[in-house]
Amino acid sequence: MKAAVLVFPGSNCDRDLAVAFRNAGAEVSMVWHKESSLPEGVDVVGIPGGFSFGDYLRCGAIAARSPITRAVIEHAARGGYALGICNGFQVLTETGVLPGALMRNAGLKFVCRSVPLTVGTADSAFTSGYAQGERIEIPVAHHDGNYVADADLVARLKDEDRIAFTYAEPVNGANADIAGILSENRRVLGLMPHPERAAEPAHGGTDGAALFRSLLGALVPA
Repeated sequence: MKAAVLVFPGSNCDRDLAVAFRNAGAEVSMVWHKESSLPEGVDVVGIPGGFSFGDYLRCGAIAARSPITRAVIEHAARGGYALGICNGFQVLTETGVLPGALMRNAGLKFVCRSVPLTVGTADSAFTSGYAQGERIEIPVAHHDGNYVADADLVARLKDEDRIAFTYAEPVNGANADIAGILSENRRVLGLMPHPERAAEPAHGGTDGAALFRSLLGALVPA
């Protein structure tokens, strides 16, 4: 598997994401935001967490208009895989690759701790390593993680089995406790929690590692 991890001014989880991909067996390239194309043969694009461009305007709004992001939109439109974590999820909603929006947390406070998640679906390359309904622990670190969508969109996400993860307890006020969603073709995942921060024993938990292993298994021929 070939993975590309984007780097924006203000990214602070790009190396963590690259390490998680490498530990799962991927060949990883780091791609600066001013590049206009992805490396040849890339299977999955990782859009990392952090505070791209200082979160000015709206979180992810400026990064969504960087040259490399246009290449990511085209990659997704061709059926390529993409994983947006925290700020990366915000970027994906700002581009319209994923629906909805990420707003200020309901308590207007930055939340930084491990939280329990419920796996909403195992029917994706990202979540096939889990069981539907399984409870896992993954860290969050965000101020604008409140997923907002109207009732029709929430209903459609449920009907299409596109809610990948939900919070098992209140965290940020997200509609339907949504922590992560899939695109219509199930090849793009956006989630606020940080699986790359729970991918090896030194992190204090390894529940995030299954996401990267299952993605690798889906993309590498037997």
